[in-house]
Amino acid sequence: MKVSYQVSLVVGLVSGVWGQADNAWIQEQWDAIIVGAGPGGIVVASRLSEAGLKTLLLEGGNQSYGVTGGDLDARRPEWLSGTNLSRVDVPGLYKSIFADAGGLMCGAEVNAYGGCTIGGSSAINAGLFFEPPASDWDLYFPAEWSSTNMDASIQRLYDTQPSTNLTSQDGIRYLQTGYDAARKWLVDGLGYKDVDINAQADDKTDVFGHPIFDYDNGQRGGPVTTYLQSALQRSNFRLQSGVRVVRVERDGDTATGVTALINGVETIISTTPTGRVVLSAGAIQSPSLLMYSGIGDAETLSKLSAAGKLSPNLTSAEWINNTAIGAGLFDNPNTFIELQGDSIESYTYSYDSPSAGDEALYLDSRSGPYSFASETSVFWTTIAHSDGSIAGLQGTIDSSGYSDFTTNNTITLNIYGTSGLLSSGKVILDDNFIPGPSDDVYYSNPRDAQDIASFIHTIFSALPNSGLTSMNIPQNATEAEIETYITTASAYARGMVNHWSSSCRLGSCVDANTTVMGMQNVHVVDASILAPVTTNPQFAVMAAAERASELILGVAELECGFCVSSEECERE
Repeated sequence: MKVSYQVSLVVGLVSGVWGQADNAWIQEQWDAIIVGAGPGGIVVASRLSEAGLKTLLLEGGNQSYGVTGGDLDARRPEWLSGTNLSRVDVPGLYKSIFADAGGLMCGAEVNAYGGCTIGGSSAINAGLFFEPPASDWDLYFPAEWSSTNMDASIQRLYDTQPSTNLTSQDGIRYLQTGYDAARKWLVDGLGYKDVDINAQADDKTDVFGHPIFDYDNGQRGGPVTTYLQSALQRSNFRLQSGVRVVRVERDGDTATGVTALINGVETIISTTPTGRVVLSAGAIQSPSLLMYSGIGDAETLSKLSAAGKLSPNLTSAEWINNTAIGAGLFDNPNTFIELQGDSIESYTYSYDSPSAGDEALYLDSRSGPYSFASETSVFWTTIAHSDGSIAGLQGTIDSSGYSDFTTNNTITLNIYGTSGLLSSGKVILDDNFIPGPSDDVYYSNPRDAQDIASFIHTIFSALPNSGLTSMNIPQNATEAEIETYITTASAYARGMVNHWSSSCRLGSCVDANTTVMGMQNVHVVDASILAPVTTNPQFAVMAAAERASELILGVAELECGFCVSSEECERE
């Protein structure tokens, strides 16, 4: 089909949905424009369209999963030919993204690792899906986001998004030598409890178990396979990929639309008079979009203005100066610990050439090692401080060694610091105005390194009787020596985990309804608004998007006299 614009529609979203020419959507006005089809944006777009809003979801990247269409052979190894799968669908291929991005990453648009494709980072990560403990919502979020207020949102997420700790469809757990060794070490040796992680989500002190993945039937799941598929059935919803939003257009405190690059040409897409813009581009790009929209630190806005990056219709008197935009950027500080043991059978995934047996297991029955993303066990603990604050610590065990330690009996332990950590940085723009993290994201507060070193020192105390040996950190190292190791950059320490969050926090950058401070109808809904949580962030992002959706709809109803769409009312 010949199209006028080189942008992409997901399978099922053809021009017949609207009965218009392929580019007519650009001239339409929208009740809701969602920027970014990641785990936050997809959930919000689905819920707002479900409520009746005429909703446009814009994604700068292109196709990912097989269900999103396009040239599948360009997005998969040859052994998947003849299937409806792309590389994204197969959990065991997720690590291949580190060697070959295959058009799924943000590239030169961001000075950090992140997914720019349909699904965002949920299309490229491991799919770990851990519910944060209720204490996270109660300790680190506004009252409107307390665990009690989050209960219904979390339940809707569970009702919509499948998840499992047993991914292989033949019912067999594969690659378990690392799990067995870790269980002997932590449960038998240190007294950790062996729990069902999400069934006992509130317990994050000395617990161990099988990882939870948001997979379905042995394939990668996530919001593309659930929320997005529901939205695609609605005539008031449209997803447009290959469209990169540059900024929000606004008249004072009211957004009137967005400017996006279409075929390299800046094009304005408008909201209705009562419409809203929701930024869901991730914790690096959403703050950057606000800056480009004349909202942020005054010094940054001045530089953007001098470079001609702000809207020509926006005067300096209309700038909204807020130093909270981009501040508080968080990523989990991590350390790889290489463990060796006689009982370990390491397993390394192959992108192009799985063993014949493993290939057949996956293609024939969605079973075997390729039905999951290599993590075999997970554990948590907490450290309580004298001031009443609590730091969260997490570990995951992988199926193979890393860097200098890749023998057949080596596995990797990844240690994270999580909730309650004190270090953070901010989103900054480089000389070319490309966003990325500042240099002080990790260990800018010394307490974090002390907590993580203490955690490692404690678990090392049980290593001698576990059958495992630490290869890159001496297992008799002192806490001080461990602290020096984890804070010194190497292949094993101080790297980016890319769990970016917390750069547009509730209460300072956005209000409790996710409305950008100083604006009437611009919201941020993604990991930006989260305080650091105790778990990998994807579950929290999707749960937060569920909560934000109901809050945004509540604001719209109040402003419009208890109606939602522009067909029923006009902004007063």
